[in-house]
Amino acid sequence: MEAYFIDLGWLFIALFIGVMMGSLTGLIPGFHVNNVALILLAISPALLDIGIPLFAVAGIIVATGTVHTFLNYIPSALIGAPDGDTALSLLPGHRMLLAGNAARGVAWSARGSQLGLFLSLPLIVVARIAFGPELGWYDQLRDILPFLLLGISLLLLATETTRLDWPRWIQKLSGKRLGKDSRFAGFLSATGFFLLAGFYGWGVFTLPAQSPVGMPDASLLLPSLAGLFGIANLLDIYATTSHLPPQKEDWSLPPIRPLIVPCFWSGVAGASMGVLPGMTASQATVLVMGGRNVAAKIQGKEGFGMDWETRKLTEMTDEELLEIAKAEAEGGYEGPQTKQDLEVIAILSAVNTAVTVMVLGFLYIIGRSRSGATLALKMMYPIETWSSLEPTSDFIRLLALTLASGLLAMPMMRYVGKGMLRLHAAIPLQQMVMGVILFVVALVWLTTGFVGIGVLIIGTLIGLLPPRIGIRRSHGMGIILVPIMIYTFAQRFDSFGFL
Repeated sequence: MEAYFIDLGWLFIALFIGVMMGSLTGLIPGFHVNNVALILLAISPALLDIGIPLFAVAGIIVATGTVHTFLNYIPSALIGAPDGDTALSLLPGHRMLLAGNAARGVAWSARGSQLGLFLSLPLIVVARIAFGPELGWYDQLRDILPFLLLGISLLLLATETTRLDWPRWIQKLSGKRLGKDSRFAGFLSATGFFLLAGFYGWGVFTLPAQSPVGMPDASLLLPSLAGLFGIANLLDIYATTSHLPPQKEDWSLPPIRPLIVPCFWSGVAGASMGVLPGMTASQATVLVMGGRNVAAKIQGKEGFGMDWETRKLTEMTDEELLEIAKAEAEGGYEGPQTKQDLEVIAILSAVNTAVTVMVLGFLYIIGRSRSGATLALKMMYPIETWSSLEPTSDFIRLLALTLASGLLAMPMMRYVGKGMLRLHAAIPLQQMVMGVILFVVALVWLTTGFVGIGVLIIGTLIGLLPPRIGIRRSHGMGIILVPIMIYTFAQRFDSFGFL
């Protein structure tokens, strides 16, 4: 009995430390859960020597990852510095900030993460039946993996709804058949950007990197994603927005019922992304919103639309954006974009949390890691897969910590969001944005040196393209998908060893 209470005490300690670490990774741009996980992996032998059990270290990693998915919306929307998983929430969140509705965005994000957490739990059971020894779908999935990744990538590109104007010489050459507002032009632009980001990633991942101060995990993934999704967004915000209207203190959570169905499908998409390498919450969100559009059109309803990063917003001046914001902030007016923005924020948050839960589940179902955190768990100690009727005790412990940390993160979002808004009121937006840029640059140098700075600059230049050519920035996830597809197709078809 005494051993039971000792283990329970370690779990509470892991929960407390994980919540604190998750708050830091969620709120500090560029400081990811993977960094914490790999640092803990590196020092785990020393922790074990001083009497800290490995299951407690694993609990810290899991709790950190869960809290991170709740709080990482806040720097994305209120500061403008997203990570790869919250890149899609930047523009809706920034519009909510301009409209004085930042508090509502935080509340909807909290509700989405909460629903993603709880609705993903029954999906773990379904995944266990489908990918466990009973049906064994994972072995079949591995055979078609390169084709599946290619199909999903093409589907994501096909959902690009932004229309672009063809160049005048093409319009003239085609007899104006290829004229203005061509959806096909948007598809070609998105495909070109997807491949550009992909080959950029292919080149980046082959470069050596070393921290000048000896920090572990000198990966160039941080500067490449920070440039592609973070610094590029921050520069756009710095150039287009200088003032913010007063923010309404509306922290009330939205009703659950209207969000259950989209958040459930978000969980399903998160489960799908959790089993596939290279897929993230951004792709899952695009698939969910695309499915809603198709369903709405079949039912004869107006689609929700996915033009989150169209030219229209970037063509609007700072004064025009502020006029719209003031009209909504002062008169209680809610623009047509507001409902869609709130739903996108909730759905993305649900997917983000669901992916974190599902990758933990798949670690114990198929024994494969799909994130840096689960990779650290797998390298820390042998993972006993869930092969019998009952889940393993280790998985139950970690799943309980996931739920507990998610429940604690819900009320934290309100207080942290209030603190961020006070920070906005005290510090001018452009100074805050420049401070975040300098912080990310310093973090990149500390972790990867001048090689990382070069990667960051190139990634930023590429990341500035999407709003200017009218496509979604999520196509930048080709930085991960294209190298994985090259590798998987090479493994399958390169029998002569050319690659």
